[in-house]
Amino acid sequence: MCRLLGYLGSPISLEQVLSQPEHSLIVQSYQPKEMKSGVVNADGFGVGWYDSDRESESFTYKNTVPIWSDVNLPSLSRYVESHCLLANVRSATAGIAVDLSNCQPFQYGQILSMHNGLIKDFRHTLYRPICDRLSDAAYQWVKGSTDSEHMIALLIDELETSSTLIQALHHMLKVLTELGEKHQTPFSANFILSDGQQLVGSRYAYQLDSPSLYYLKDEPVKDHSVSNSVLIASEPLFEGNWESLPDRCLFTVHHDLTIDIQSV
Repeated sequence: MCRLLGYLGSPISLEQVLSQPEHSLIVQSYQPKEMKSGVVNADGFGVGWYDSDRESESFTYKNTVPIWSDVNLPSLSRYVESHCLLANVRSATAGIAVDLSNCQPFQYGQILSMHNGLIKDFRHTLYRPICDRLSDAAYQWVKGSTDSEHMIALLIDELETSSTLIQALHHMLKVLTELGEKHQTPFSANFILSDGQQLVGSRYAYQLDSPSLYYLKDEPVKDHSVSNSVLIASEPLFEGNWESLPDRCLFTVHHDLTIDIQSV
């Protein structure tokens, strides 16, 4: 399992969500409260963001070391500000390599994507069925070995025929569920995705409990008086009116920060 974080709103520095809150993503990397498997998230991390002046471009910074030991991150996170950012700390599934290609968020054009969850015994269950469904372009896009990246590759295929990011995610979850039923393979699939204009995601699982996922709207972020924002996180970063996203749902945080939640 991993811990995820998504932010959309008025520009803030990376450090205001990565390190400053009392239960920041850095704290969640070594002292998570709601992980269903694993103890720490020490198998690398990644941060992705969009420049407010160049919203069509996405940027990432990743490392395979634990997030708390990266000596460059404090300076970078004080310098970089963004209206839209995604961040992840990784707990690798046993047998899957700890290398840079397996660190999230994944990048496809301007789309950034992250997954928290697992496909049970991925290499022996849904690895081949997923690969067999991929177009050449989506198959070639995959650089790592994680179940997460292969699920995103399915979404990339769906983007070819879907008009919106939320539709592509919905169709991808349908495909995964069909494969899970056919091959009797449980999976969990919490996602956060963005194109720089919105946050899209899911809290979803098949034959497993869904990992935790919360949202917070219009409350000040640590050391910042901004109230014009939405945070999505695996665990609350600080005291506030966090609400748990319902099980088996899709959500969209629109550019105007309205939130749509639908059952699937």
